Amino acid sequence: MSRMLDQFKRWAATGLLLLGAAAPATAYSAPKTVLVLGDSLSAEYGLARGTGWVALAEQKLKAEKVDATIVNASISGETTSGGRARLAALVKQYRPDALVIELGANDGLRGLPVPAAEANLRAMIELAQQNKARVLLVGMQIPPNYGRDYTQRFTGMYGKLAKELKVPLVPFMLEGVADKPALFQQDRMHPTAQAHPAILANIWPSFVQLVQGR
Repeated sequence: MSRMLDQFKRWAATGLLLLGAAAPATAYSAPKTVLVLGDSLSAEYGLARGTGWVALAEQKLKAEKVDATIVNASISGETTSGGRARLAALVKQYRPDALVIELGANDGLRGLPVPAAEANLRAMIELAQQNKARVLLVGMQIPPNYGRDYTQRFTGMYGKLAKELKVPLVPFMLEGVADKPALFQQDRMHPTAQAHPAILANIWPSFVQLVQGR
């Protein structure tokens, strides 16, 4: 018995006997869920599946070994009011870590009131923030069909919201694309698949930082 007691003491002294000790924790980073809420520019309108900027972003995340899943909740024709109406249910369903809001183009093309679009975008950003989701706002510019004042107020609302709510902003997702007619489909409104790598290049720097929580 004394020999057994001596052996027990030696084990305890050398750390070979752990009574009630938990196993050492293993470093683990849970995969991120990124929700994209957009219109036809993000919904691959007129494109083969997997060729739009959202799909390209997911492919690039995998290539760079960033553990994230993208949920593309974009709908062609979506407005800011439609996005606002859908967002609460989407947040509840997917519990996203990050939200990309790419909306407003259809409001602008229809000449809908800028204050209403701004209020809708603000509500979406605040809802995401209340649910601990980081937000990236993707801006848009529109032709001057409704006059300079409307156009300037429309473009300016994105910067205003980004500053006031402290969220990153992509000023214009079609930078380097909008002035190249060859990069648009026959309707002259929707970019071709060849344009989407350039669109992703505009969005990617802010997007990847959003996903990685920087």
